[in-house]
Amino acid sequence: MTVPAPRPDDPYDNVSPLFRDGWENEAEPPAGPDTWDAPVALGESRALPAFPVDALPGWLGAMVKAVAEETQTPADLAGCLALASLAAAAGGRVVVRIRGRWHEPVNIYTAVALPPGNRKSAVFDLMTRPLMDVEKQLCAASAIRRTEAETTQRLLKAAAERAATKAANAEPDDRAKATAKATAEAVALAQEAEAVTVPAETQLIADDATQASLATLLAEQGGRIAIMSPEGGVFDIIAGLYSGPPDMTIFLKGHAGDRVRVNRQGRPSQHVERPAVTMGLAIQPEVLEAIAKVKGADGRGLLARYLYSVPVSLVGSRNVEPDPISDEVVDTYGRHLVALTTELADWTDPAIIQLTPEADAVMLAYQKVTESRLGKGGTLAPIIKWAAKRDGAVARIAALLHLAAHPTDGWRLPIAATTMADACRIGDYFTIHALHVFDAMGADPARDAARTLLDHLRTNPLAPGGFTKRDLFRSASRADFPTIADLAPALELLEEHGWVRMQAPPPRSGKGGRPPSPRYQAHPHLTHPTP
Repeated sequence: MTVPAPRPDDPYDNVSPLFRDGWENEAEPPAGPDTWDAPVALGESRALPAFPVDALPGWLGAMVKAVAEETQTPADLAGCLALASLAAAAGGRVVVRIRGRWHEPVNIYTAVALPPGNRKSAVFDLMTRPLMDVEKQLCAASAIRRTEAETTQRLLKAAAERAATKAANAEPDDRAKATAKATAEAVALAQEAEAVTVPAETQLIADDATQASLATLLAEQGGRIAIMSPEGGVFDIIAGLYSGPPDMTIFLKGHAGDRVRVNRQGRPSQHVERPAVTMGLAIQPEVLEAIAKVKGADGRGLLARYLYSVPVSLVGSRNVEPDPISDEVVDTYGRHLVALTTELADWTDPAIIQLTPEADAVMLAYQKVTESRLGKGGTLAPIIKWAAKRDGAVARIAALLHLAAHPTDGWRLPIAATTMADACRIGDYFTIHALHVFDAMGADPARDAARTLLDHLRTNPLAPGGFTKRDLFRSASRADFPTIADLAPALELLEEHGWVRMQAPPPRSGKGGRPPSPRYQAHPHLTHPTP
């Protein structure tokens, strides 16, 4: 074995023979035709985060994980429904005070986009069943009050009719005096009967509701109702499928808590001072594109009110033998959700939850981040309408997490900093998904095709020396590019962004014939990707 000679002390003595004399004084060679500038990003699809289940209180997170496992669905669906279920229980009964006069109700709108076959109905049933159970309990408990009110009203109306009959049948001699007395009695009894309020049968959840029926439900249910559906039918209603032109007023006011006037046929109109509509929806991805085209949906801010989730479908990779949900997890979830709903059911004036100073500091820091990203060139500028409501949504989520952690007395306790921090994490999750959704709503087909083609070139690099348009067409998917002409817009955009460049065509021989297929060269980032 030969032992290498010791390295000389001078660090250049052992390398200088590798270079020409005077190499260190030579100028850098000029850029040649193969020099490439850095390509401009196409705005590739973002890697969407999974729902942060660990940000939920223990019993709620356990249910979300168990439902996702048993149904083999993304935890995002159960997670968003968990928040919507809390909002259905507390909406219209609780508000959160951030600072000064800034208050937020705790109802929210969530929309999870998943293609068919993802067992959405099964997840909805598991997550909303306690609300349906407590609805039955509340109906039974109020049955006696309804019966008493109906009986009292019926007796007063009967007495008013007898008084009116007595006035009409008074003797001629004293008719004037008797009529006045009986009439006054009849009017008083009729007014008293009208003043009796017969409580409507308790309803917490509606599947779909038109503008008119939703307004009536709000009036009957003390200003709150939840629409929980594994379908997107409510968007058809908003778009005017059954009522003509789109009318979304009640959906706008029901989210913000703005006063609503309810006109009732044959009866005096009513006012709902603080309407609270909650929505927990699972929709097909195509529905998002459809609702974006509804006149006024974006301009009036309806799209900005939803918390969007676009999870990755597990269809095709599901475990066919999942772990079942334990009875303990189901019972704990149901017990806590029922307790929260029952405690708040009879509230008329909403409870006001405060923030601890530490929670306020977390909220203020989050607001500053939001504000810094809303300006021109900021990451939230493309979704400024949605992002303008982001801080309020985080405050609502914080209140819901707080109530979940304290389902029997949360309204007496301030929100802790850790709870607010968890709400901020969930807010960041919804922010990234919103960026994706609004990007998809306004997507340019050519850009989408260019993204697809760029992904294809990354995973299926063609010859480093170049490739023809015909070569690319042969290797690309027919589903994405049915004809060779479909490649043109995508290639043009890739060329504008510096990912490919068209090479000069070879000189023609003058003998005629079909011109050669255009030839392209790919950026070195594609032919020699960085590890």
